Amino acid sequence: MNPQAFYRAPYPVYAEARRTRGLTFLPELGAYLVSRREDVREVLSKPEQFSSAGALRPDYLPSRAALTELIKGFGGVQAVLTADGDAHRRLRRPLTRGLSPARVAAALPFVTERAEALIGSFAGDGQVEWMDGYARPLPAAVIGHLVGLDPADTPGAIRGAQRAEELLFTELTEAEQVDVAKEIVDVQCLLDGYARARRKDPRDDLLTELVRDLAPGSGDLTLDQRKEIVSNVQNLLLAGHLTTTALLGTVVLNLLRDRRQWELLCEQPRLVPAAIEEAARFEAPIQGFRRTVTTGVTLSGTELHEDDVVFVSFASAGRDADATARPDEFDITRPAFRHLSFGYGPHGCPGSQLAKEQVRISLEILLRELPGLRLAHTDITMAPTLIHHSPEALFLTW
Repeated sequence: MNPQAFYRAPYPVYAEARRTRGLTFLPELGAYLVSRREDVREVLSKPEQFSSAGALRPDYLPSRAALTELIKGFGGVQAVLTADGDAHRRLRRPLTRGLSPARVAAALPFVTERAEALIGSFAGDGQVEWMDGYARPLPAAVIGHLVGLDPADTPGAIRGAQRAEELLFTELTEAEQVDVAKEIVDVQCLLDGYARARRKDPRDDLLTELVRDLAPGSGDLTLDQRKEIVSNVQNLLLAGHLTTTALLGTVVLNLLRDRRQWELLCEQPRLVPAAIEEAARFEAPIQGFRRTVTTGVTLSGTELHEDDVVFVSFASAGRDADATARPDEFDITRPAFRHLSFGYGPHGCPGSQLAKEQVRISLEILLRELPGLRLAHTDITMAPTLIHHSPEALFLTW
Protein backbone atom coordinates (compact mmCIF):
# COMPACT_ATOMS: atom_id res chain seq x y z
CA MET A 1 0.00 0.00 0.00
CA ASN A 2 1.11 3.57 -0.70
CA PRO A 3 2.14 5.08 2.67
CA GLN A 4 0.19 8.28 1.94
CA ALA A 5 -2.97 6.26 1.25
CA PHE A 6 -2.50 4.42 4.54
CA TYR A 7 -1.94 7.65 6.46
CA ARG A 8 -5.16 9.15 5.09
CA ALA A 9 -7.31 6.07 5.75
CA PRO A 10 -5.67 3.72 8.29
CA TYR A 11 -8.78 2.20 9.86
CA PRO A 12 -9.27 -0.74 7.45
CA VAL A 13 -5.63 -1.73 8.07
CA TYR A 14 -6.17 -1.51 11.83
CA ALA A 15 -9.30 -3.66 11.61
CA GLU A 16 -7.53 -6.37 9.61
CA ALA A 17 -4.64 -6.35 12.09
CA ARG A 18 -7.02 -6.83 15.03
CA ARG A 19 -8.54 -9.84 13.26
CA THR A 20 -5.13 -11.37 12.51
CA ARG A 21 -3.42 -13.58 15.04
CA GLY A 22 -0.31 -12.02 16.55
CA LEU A 23 1.16 -8.70 15.48
CA THR A 24 1.11 -7.49 11.87
CA PHE A 25 4.30 -6.01 10.42
CA LEU A 26 3.55 -2.89 8.35
CA PRO A 27 6.21 -1.97 5.77
CA GLU A 28 4.62 1.50 5.56
CA LEU A 29 5.69 2.10 9.16
CA GLY A 30 8.71 -0.18 9.32
CA ALA A 31 7.17 -1.51 12.52
CA TYR A 32 4.90 -4.12 14.04
CA LEU A 33 1.40 -2.71 14.50
CA VAL A 34 0.05 -2.95 18.05
CA SER A 35 -3.66 -2.76 17.29
CA ARG A 36 -5.61 -4.36 20.15
CA ARG A 37 -6.65 -2.33 23.16
CA GLU A 38 -5.12 -4.59 25.81
CA ASP A 39 -1.85 -4.88 23.87
CA VAL A 40 -1.69 -1.09 23.57
CA ARG A 41 -2.19 -0.74 27.33
CA GLU A 42 0.51 -3.31 27.99
CA VAL A 43 3.11 -1.59 25.84
CA LEU A 44 2.35 1.87 27.21
CA SER A 45 2.51 0.64 30.80
CA LYS A 46 5.96 -0.96 30.35
CA PRO A 47 8.35 1.81 29.24
CA GLU A 48 11.30 -0.23 30.51
CA GLN A 49 10.58 -2.84 27.81
CA PHE A 50 9.30 -0.47 25.14
CA SER A 51 11.43 2.67 24.88
CA SER A 52 10.14 6.01 23.60
CA ALA A 53 13.43 6.74 21.85
CA GLY A 54 12.55 7.12 18.18
CA ALA A 55 8.86 7.69 18.95
CA LEU A 56 8.71 10.13 16.03
CA ARG A 57 10.98 8.53 13.44
CA PRO A 58 11.01 10.86 10.42
CA ASP A 59 9.64 9.79 7.05
CA TYR A 60 12.26 11.94 5.30
CA LEU A 61 15.79 12.76 6.46
CA PRO A 62 16.90 16.39 5.99
CA SER A 63 19.50 16.97 3.30
CA ARG A 64 23.07 17.92 4.13
CA ALA A 65 22.32 21.51 3.13
CA ALA A 66 19.31 21.62 5.48
CA LEU A 67 21.34 20.13 8.32
CA THR A 68 23.99 22.81 7.77
CA GLU A 69 21.32 25.41 8.51
CA LEU A 70 19.79 23.52 11.44
CA ILE A 71 23.06 23.31 13.38
CA LYS A 72 22.98 27.11 13.60
CA GLY A 73 19.93 26.89 15.87
CA PHE A 74 19.12 25.69 19.38
CA GLY A 75 17.38 22.38 18.72
CA GLY A 76 18.52 18.83 18.25
CA VAL A 77 18.42 17.68 21.87
CA GLN A 78 16.06 15.31 23.64
CA ALA A 79 12.47 16.37 24.24
CA VAL A 80 9.96 14.83 26.63
CA LEU A 81 8.25 12.80 23.90
CA THR A 82 11.35 10.68 23.20
CA ALA A 83 12.75 10.42 26.73
CA ASP A 84 12.58 7.50 29.15
CA GLY A 85 12.99 6.97 32.88
CA ASP A 86 14.49 9.74 35.00
CA ALA A 87 15.10 11.95 31.96
CA HIS A 88 11.44 11.72 31.02
CA ARG A 89 10.27 12.48 34.55
CA ARG A 90 12.55 15.54 34.73
CA LEU A 91 11.35 16.90 31.37
CA ARG A 92 7.69 16.17 32.08
CA ARG A 93 7.56 17.70 35.58
CA PRO A 94 7.30 21.36 34.48
CA LEU A 95 4.66 20.45 31.89
CA THR A 96 2.55 18.69 34.51
CA ARG A 97 2.67 21.79 36.71
CA GLY A 98 2.19 24.21 33.84
CA LEU A 99 -0.85 22.30 32.56
CA SER A 100 -2.36 21.54 35.96
CA PRO A 101 -6.15 21.73 36.46
CA ALA A 102 -5.71 25.09 38.20
CA ARG A 103 -3.66 26.50 35.31
CA VAL A 104 -6.16 25.21 32.78
CA ALA A 105 -9.07 26.71 34.73
CA ALA A 106 -7.27 30.05 34.89
CA ALA A 107 -6.87 30.02 31.09
CA LEU A 108 -10.55 29.37 30.30
CA PRO A 109 -11.60 33.07 30.17
CA PHE A 110 -8.90 33.61 27.53
CA VAL A 111 -10.04 30.51 25.62
CA THR A 112 -13.66 31.70 25.69
CA GLU A 113 -12.75 35.21 24.56
CA ARG A 114 -10.69 33.96 21.63
CA ALA A 115 -13.29 31.35 20.66
CA GLU A 116 -16.11 33.90 20.64
CA ALA A 117 -14.01 36.37 18.68
CA LEU A 118 -13.06 33.81 16.02
CA ILE A 119 -16.60 32.50 15.57
CA GLY A 120 -17.94 36.05 15.60
CA SER A 121 -15.53 36.98 12.81
CA PHE A 122 -17.26 34.63 10.35
CA ALA A 123 -20.72 34.04 11.86
CA GLY A 124 -22.28 36.59 9.53
CA ASP A 125 -20.71 35.10 6.40
CA GLY A 126 -22.86 31.98 6.19
CA GLN A 127 -19.81 29.81 5.49
CA VAL A 128 -16.28 29.09 6.67
CA GLU A 129 -13.37 26.77 6.04
CA TRP A 130 -13.28 25.47 9.59
CA MET A 131 -9.69 24.27 9.82
CA ASP A 132 -7.99 27.54 8.83
CA GLY A 133 -10.78 29.74 10.11
CA TYR A 134 -10.97 28.27 13.59
CA ALA A 135 -9.48 24.83 14.35
CA ARG A 136 -5.89 25.95 13.77
CA PRO A 137 -5.88 29.53 15.14
CA LEU A 138 -7.67 28.86 18.44
CA PRO A 139 -5.28 26.20 19.85
CA ALA A 140 -2.31 28.18 18.54
CA ALA A 141 -3.42 31.28 20.43
CA VAL A 142 -4.14 29.27 23.59
CA ILE A 143 -0.83 27.43 23.77
CA GLY A 144 1.03 30.64 22.97
CA HIS A 145 -0.81 32.33 25.84
CA LEU A 146 0.03 29.53 28.29
CA VAL A 147 3.68 29.38 27.23
CA GLY A 148 3.88 33.13 27.73
CA LEU A 149 4.55 34.38 24.21
CA ASP A 150 3.66 37.83 23.04
CA PRO A 151 0.52 37.51 20.87
CA ALA A 152 2.44 39.11 18.01
CA ASP A 153 5.08 36.34 18.20
CA THR A 154 2.68 33.41 18.56
CA PRO A 155 1.76 32.83 14.89
CA GLY A 156 5.39 32.76 13.81
CA ALA A 157 6.41 30.49 16.68
CA ILE A 158 3.58 28.07 15.88
CA ARG A 159 4.45 28.13 12.19
CA GLY A 160 8.07 27.36 13.04
CA ALA A 161 6.96 24.30 15.03
CA GLN A 162 4.78 23.19 12.13
CA ARG A 163 7.66 23.65 9.73
CA ALA A 164 9.78 21.31 11.87
CA GLU A 165 7.11 18.66 11.39
CA GLU A 166 6.94 19.44 7.67
CA LEU A 167 10.70 19.00 7.27
CA LEU A 168 10.55 15.47 8.69
CA PHE A 169 7.24 14.19 7.36
CA THR A 170 6.75 15.85 3.97
CA GLU A 171 8.67 15.26 0.76
CA LEU A 172 10.45 18.53 -0.09
CA THR A 173 13.06 19.61 -2.60
CA GLU A 174 16.48 20.46 -1.22
CA ALA A 175 15.81 24.18 -1.72
CA GLU A 176 12.52 23.87 0.15
CA GLN A 177 14.24 21.98 2.96
CA VAL A 178 16.82 24.77 3.32
CA ASP A 179 14.10 27.43 3.47
CA VAL A 180 12.21 25.44 6.10
CA ALA A 181 15.40 24.89 8.13
CA LYS A 182 16.13 28.63 8.13
CA GLU A 183 12.63 29.36 9.39
CA ILE A 184 13.00 26.74 12.14
CA VAL A 185 16.25 28.31 13.28
CA ASP A 186 14.70 31.80 13.31
CA VAL A 187 11.99 30.56 15.65
CA GLN A 188 14.51 28.76 17.85
CA CYS A 189 16.42 32.02 18.21
CA LEU A 190 13.18 33.77 19.16
CA LEU A 191 12.41 31.14 21.81
CA ASP A 192 15.97 31.30 23.12
CA GLY A 193 15.48 35.01 23.68
CA TYR A 194 12.33 34.27 25.65
CA ALA A 195 14.12 31.66 27.77
CA ARG A 196 16.93 34.04 28.68
CA ALA A 197 14.41 36.77 29.47
CA ARG A 198 12.48 34.44 31.81
CA ARG A 199 15.70 33.65 33.67
CA LYS A 200 16.01 37.35 34.52
CA ASP A 201 12.28 38.04 34.88
CA PRO A 202 10.25 34.96 35.91
CA ARG A 203 6.52 35.02 35.20
CA ASP A 204 3.50 32.85 35.81
CA ASP A 205 3.75 30.88 32.57
CA LEU A 206 4.93 27.58 31.13
CA LEU A 207 8.18 29.01 29.85
CA THR A 208 9.16 30.05 33.35
CA GLU A 209 8.30 26.56 34.63
CA LEU A 210 10.58 25.03 32.00
CA VAL A 211 13.45 27.41 32.73
CA ARG A 212 13.12 26.90 36.48
CA ASP A 213 13.05 23.08 36.27
CA LEU A 214 15.47 22.42 33.44
CA ALA A 215 18.03 25.02 34.52
CA PRO A 216 18.00 25.36 38.33
CA GLY A 217 19.83 28.36 39.74
CA SER A 218 20.01 32.02 38.91
CA GLY A 219 23.07 32.42 36.70
CA ASP A 220 23.11 32.84 32.95
CA LEU A 221 21.80 29.84 31.05
CA THR A 222 24.46 27.60 29.55
CA LEU A 223 24.33 26.71 25.86
CA ASP A 224 23.23 23.17 26.68
CA GLN A 225 20.46 24.46 28.93
CA ARG A 226 19.29 26.87 26.25
CA LYS A 227 19.15 24.08 23.68
CA GLU A 228 17.18 21.80 26.00
CA ILE A 229 14.68 24.51 26.90
CA VAL A 230 14.19 25.58 23.29
CA SER A 231 13.77 22.00 22.06
CA ASN A 232 11.11 21.30 24.66
CA VAL A 233 9.26 24.57 24.12
CA GLN A 234 9.23 23.87 20.39
CA ASN A 235 7.89 20.37 21.07
CA LEU A 236 5.25 21.84 23.39
CA LEU A 237 4.10 24.39 20.80
CA LEU A 238 3.68 21.63 18.24
CA ALA A 239 1.96 19.12 20.52
CA GLY A 240 -0.04 21.82 22.29
CA HIS A 241 -1.94 22.86 19.22
CA LEU A 242 -1.87 19.92 16.77
CA THR A 243 -3.84 17.56 19.01
CA THR A 244 -6.54 20.13 19.71
CA THR A 245 -6.67 21.23 16.07
CA ALA A 246 -7.23 17.63 14.99
CA LEU A 247 -9.93 17.05 17.61
CA LEU A 248 -11.72 20.28 16.68
CA GLY A 249 -11.76 19.08 13.08
CA THR A 250 -12.94 15.54 13.66
CA VAL A 251 -15.58 16.33 16.28
CA VAL A 252 -17.31 18.80 13.95
CA LEU A 253 -16.89 16.51 10.93
CA ASN A 254 -18.43 13.50 12.65
CA LEU A 255 -21.23 15.43 14.33
CA LEU A 256 -22.28 16.88 10.97
CA ARG A 257 -21.59 13.82 8.83
CA ASP A 258 -24.48 12.09 10.62
CA ARG A 259 -26.91 14.99 10.95
CA ARG A 260 -28.86 13.19 13.68
CA GLN A 261 -25.87 13.48 16.00
CA TRP A 262 -25.70 17.26 15.62
CA GLU A 263 -29.45 17.68 16.05
CA LEU A 264 -29.38 15.53 19.17
CA LEU A 265 -26.58 17.67 20.57
CA CYS A 266 -28.60 20.81 19.85
CA GLU A 267 -31.52 19.30 21.73
CA GLN A 268 -29.37 18.04 24.61
CA PRO A 269 -26.30 20.26 25.10
CA ARG A 270 -25.47 18.28 28.26
CA LEU A 271 -24.09 15.65 25.86
CA VAL A 272 -21.20 17.91 24.83
CA PRO A 273 -18.64 16.15 27.11
CA ALA A 274 -19.80 12.76 25.79
CA ALA A 275 -19.48 14.04 22.21
CA ILE A 276 -15.89 15.07 22.87
CA GLU A 277 -14.95 11.70 24.34
CA GLU A 278 -16.66 9.89 21.46
CA ALA A 279 -14.82 12.03 18.91
CA ALA A 280 -11.50 11.24 20.58
CA ARG A 281 -12.32 7.51 20.64
CA PHE A 282 -13.64 7.37 17.09
CA GLU A 283 -10.86 9.40 15.41
CA ALA A 284 -7.88 9.59 17.76
CA PRO A 285 -6.25 12.98 17.09
CA ILE A 286 -2.82 11.38 17.44
CA GLN A 287 -3.01 7.95 15.84
CA GLY A 288 -0.10 6.55 17.81
CA PHE A 289 3.66 6.53 18.37
CA ARG A 290 6.54 4.14 17.85
CA ARG A 291 8.26 2.26 20.64
CA THR A 292 11.58 0.39 20.46
CA VAL A 293 11.90 -3.01 22.13
CA THR A 294 14.67 -3.01 24.74
CA THR A 295 14.74 -6.75 25.49
CA GLY A 296 13.22 -9.91 24.08
CA VAL A 297 9.49 -10.08 24.83
CA THR A 298 6.40 -11.86 23.53
CA LEU A 299 3.39 -9.68 22.74
CA SER A 300 0.10 -11.09 21.47
CA GLY A 301 1.90 -14.32 20.61
CA THR A 302 4.58 -12.59 18.52
CA GLU A 303 8.19 -12.83 19.62
CA LEU A 304 9.88 -9.43 19.59
CA HIS A 305 13.62 -8.91 19.85
CA GLU A 306 15.80 -6.08 21.07
CA ASP A 307 15.68 -3.08 18.70
CA ASP A 308 12.47 -4.24 16.99
CA VAL A 309 10.07 -1.33 16.49
CA VAL A 310 6.35 -1.35 17.22
CA PHE A 311 3.74 1.25 16.33
CA VAL A 312 1.32 1.61 19.22
CA SER A 313 -2.01 2.60 17.71
CA PHE A 314 -4.19 4.60 20.10
CA ALA A 315 -6.70 4.91 17.27
CA SER A 316 -7.01 1.19 16.65
CA ALA A 317 -7.50 0.58 20.38
CA GLY A 318 -10.51 2.88 20.28
CA ARG A 319 -12.15 0.71 17.62
CA ASP A 320 -11.42 -2.61 19.32
CA ALA A 321 -14.69 -4.58 19.22
CA ASP A 322 -13.80 -6.20 22.55
CA ALA A 323 -13.84 -2.80 24.20
CA THR A 324 -17.11 -1.25 23.04
CA ALA A 325 -20.22 -2.22 21.05
CA ARG A 326 -20.51 -0.95 17.45
CA PRO A 327 -16.96 0.45 17.49
CA ASP A 328 -17.10 1.76 13.92
CA GLU A 329 -20.15 3.93 14.59
CA PHE A 330 -19.97 7.49 15.91
CA ASP A 331 -22.51 7.73 18.72
CA ILE A 332 -22.55 10.53 21.31
CA THR A 333 -24.96 8.55 23.50
CA ARG A 334 -22.42 5.78 23.97
CA PRO A 335 -21.92 4.84 27.65
CA ALA A 336 -18.79 6.26 29.23
CA PHE A 337 -15.73 4.42 27.92
CA ARG A 338 -12.10 4.94 28.91
CA HIS A 339 -10.38 5.22 25.55
CA LEU A 340 -6.61 5.46 25.05
CA SER A 341 -6.62 8.28 22.50
CA PHE A 342 -4.52 10.57 24.68
CA GLY A 343 -2.11 7.79 25.54
CA TYR A 344 -1.73 5.86 28.78
CA GLY A 345 0.85 5.43 31.49
CA PRO A 346 3.92 7.65 32.01
CA HIS A 347 3.63 9.22 28.56
CA GLY A 348 -0.09 10.02 28.77
CA CYS A 349 -0.77 13.47 27.27
CA PRO A 350 -0.40 16.13 30.02
CA GLY A 351 -2.46 18.58 27.97
CA SER A 352 -5.52 16.40 27.37
CA GLN A 353 -7.74 18.41 29.73
CA LEU A 354 -6.75 21.67 28.04
CA ALA A 355 -7.63 20.18 24.65
CA LYS A 356 -11.01 18.94 25.85
CA GLU A 357 -11.87 22.31 27.42
CA GLN A 358 -11.15 24.12 24.17
CA VAL A 359 -13.41 21.72 22.28
CA ARG A 360 -16.13 22.01 24.94
CA ILE A 361 -16.15 25.79 24.78
CA SER A 362 -16.13 25.70 20.98
CA LEU A 363 -19.10 23.33 20.75
CA GLU A 364 -21.12 25.29 23.29
CA ILE A 365 -20.64 28.50 21.28
CA LEU A 366 -21.50 26.77 18.00
CA LEU A 367 -24.67 25.28 19.47
CA ARG A 368 -25.72 28.72 20.66
CA GLU A 369 -24.68 30.81 17.68
CA LEU A 370 -24.80 28.46 14.66
CA PRO A 371 -27.31 25.64 15.30
CA GLY A 372 -27.96 25.39 11.54
CA LEU A 373 -24.39 24.28 10.88
CA ARG A 374 -23.94 21.84 7.97
CA LEU A 375 -21.18 20.31 5.85
CA ALA A 376 -20.82 22.24 2.61
CA HIS A 377 -19.04 19.25 1.01
CA THR A 378 -19.15 15.59 1.99
CA ASP A 379 -15.99 14.49 0.14
CA ILE A 380 -13.51 15.11 2.96
CA THR A 381 -9.80 14.43 2.53
CA MET A 382 -7.84 13.60 5.66
CA ALA A 383 -4.31 14.88 6.14
CA PRO A 384 -1.64 12.35 5.03
CA THR A 385 -0.07 11.97 8.47
CA LEU A 386 -0.59 9.92 11.61
CA ILE A 387 0.64 12.72 13.86
CA HIS A 388 -2.56 14.76 13.66
CA HIS A 389 -5.43 12.84 12.09
CA SER A 390 -7.78 15.55 10.84
CA PRO A 391 -9.42 16.94 7.70
CA GLU A 392 -7.12 18.91 5.44
CA ALA A 393 -10.03 21.30 4.92
CA LEU A 394 -13.60 21.33 6.25
CA PHE A 395 -16.06 23.67 4.53
CA LEU A 396 -19.12 24.49 6.64
CA THR A 397 -22.28 26.43 5.89
CA TRP A 398 -25.34 27.58 7.83
